[in-house]
Amino acid sequence: MSRMSLPRSRRIAPAVAVAAAAALVLAGCSSSSGGKKAEESAAGVSAGKADTPRLTIALVTHAPSGDTFWDTIRKGAEAAAAKDNIKLIYSNDETASDQAALVQNAIDQKVDGIAVTLAKPDALEDVVAKAEKAGIPVVGLNAGLDVWKEQGLLSFFGQDESISGEALGKKIDGTGVKHALCVIQAQGAVNLEQRCAGVKKAFGGKTDILYVNGTDMPSVKSTITAKLKQDSSIDEVVTLGAPIALTAVQAVDETGSKAKIATFDLNKDLVKAIEAGTIEFAVDQQPYLQGYLAVDSLWLYKNNGNFSGGGEQPVLTGPAFVDKSNVEAVAGFAAKGTR
Repeated sequence: MSRMSLPRSRRIAPAVAVAAAAALVLAGCSSSSGGKKAEESAAGVSAGKADTPRLTIALVTHAPSGDTFWDTIRKGAEAAAAKDNIKLIYSNDETASDQAALVQNAIDQKVDGIAVTLAKPDALEDVVAKAEKAGIPVVGLNAGLDVWKEQGLLSFFGQDESISGEALGKKIDGTGVKHALCVIQAQGAVNLEQRCAGVKKAFGGKTDILYVNGTDMPSVKSTITAKLKQDSSIDEVVTLGAPIALTAVQAVDETGSKAKIATFDLNKDLVKAIEAGTIEFAVDQQPYLQGYLAVDSLWLYKNNGNFSGGGEQPVLTGPAFVDKSNVEAVAGFAAKGTR
């Protein structure tokens, strides 16, 4: 598939730090969970911006409803929309076919740009191509690093999940841990599968994979509990999201297991758990930054012809580790729901 008017000479990565700083300044914007229908954001309806062209941008994710991680992505997107005089339309569905239908809805509304997550890229490929054929620029965020260029997206904002998984695996390796359990809350989601594959590759001990239904926390708890009871040699539980990690804490307590818990991703309760020592550390991919940069990049492309990452390289927002040594520095931002 051809790229969208991409000048091959533009190969210089952007000054992401500038955008990141702007994102932090705007970190106080509020948000609520999106649900499974499109919602217009009030962001961007601001006096004094009449000289800025009004754009409509759609943000379409594979988020399950009620997940605080995705609320953080949305807050970042809304902050960028407020700054850029953008009407932001947010929609989400964890079922890949339904997410594709939401992208089609955005195309039918003739939006000026689309930001999309590609957790199951094969299901989104055709509709992404339709957007590009209609002349709508598309950027990726969070999931889809391996396919964003071949599907013709302008840019990608997120972390390399394989590298992030390896980083976590290396961090627990050599600490005396012998048997890790990596818990995947959505089977088939490529970004989650890559995390556990990375852990398994870098960790010198044994790594088991456990699939759970991440939309049903009682089920998550019972599944992890059953596994820990079945195999008492498990001494490290690795989860791929903050709500799963906090549920794993309950499972470990209930079984009397000595397993430690490490996770990917943050929320304010997870930060408190790190402070309390019930969770060792978290891998932070800065979801606020992903939402912010994805929306801002579309404004920059439409108004100044900019290609974030030069159109050739992803803009990486992680991984970074948050543990007891630095958790205090991010606790205030997490309390506001922006980290």
